Amino acid sequence: MSSAYLLLSHGSRDPRPEIAMRQLAKLVSQKLANGENLVGIATLELNIQPLHQQIQHFAKTALALGCKRLKIVPLFLVPGVHVMTDIPAEVALAQQALGEDIIIDLKPYLGNHPDLEKFFTQAIATIKVEAAILLAHGSRRSGSQQPVETIAMNLGAVAAYWAVPPSLESRVKELIAAGHEQIAILPYFLFTGGITDAIALAVEELKLQFPGVTFKLAQPLGVSTEIADLIWDLATEGEKVFG
Repeated sequence: MSSAYLLLSHGSRDPRPEIAMRQLAKLVSQKLANGENLVGIATLELNIQPLHQQIQHFAKTALALGCKRLKIVPLFLVPGVHVMTDIPAEVALAQQALGEDIIIDLKPYLGNHPDLEKFFTQAIATIKVEAAILLAHGSRRSGSQQPVETIAMNLGAVAAYWAVPPSLESRVKELIAAGHEQIAILPYFLFTGGITDAIALAVEELKLQFPGVTFKLAQPLGVSTEIADLIWDLATEGEKVFG
């Protein structure tokens, strides 16, 4: 039973995340024979069509190519409201409209992959600092911060959030009060965009506020064959044949 794959992101008014999504889809499609038309992208928000209609449209293309299953991988990093509520609801609407012609299989979200942590381990290893902050967007859904807190703890870092407390500035002040003069900031974001630009500006302001402290801002995860490998792992979960 052949499958098609849909990579799902939040959506942005900034054009850079969509370009990055297309690049990632191309990397994932290279894992399939003649897979260019079997890997698509969709967004939960800021699209002219609601997500369930985007899914239906791509599913019909997949059906025409002989696919009987559509696997959707949410490229989200925390189990917030979007991952736990909004996306499953949209998938259910799409499945209802498509009937039994094609089976939609919603896979685990990207932040659920156990190997994601190694990207931050590598980033922190290349930045020689005394302390580090793992900075995520943040969600008000109970329990959604846990993956961020776990990775931060494993890195020996502290977690901060852009949209909810504790903030970047409050964490910086805590670390400075503890005597740290070199601080790395690791963005827990997939792509460069409006928020990462705002983070970079906030770091420049922190440099002015605390001239005796060295701040080093890492890049978001970005597009790479390694990230494409994680997406492929999630997309093909439970299908691997051993022996």
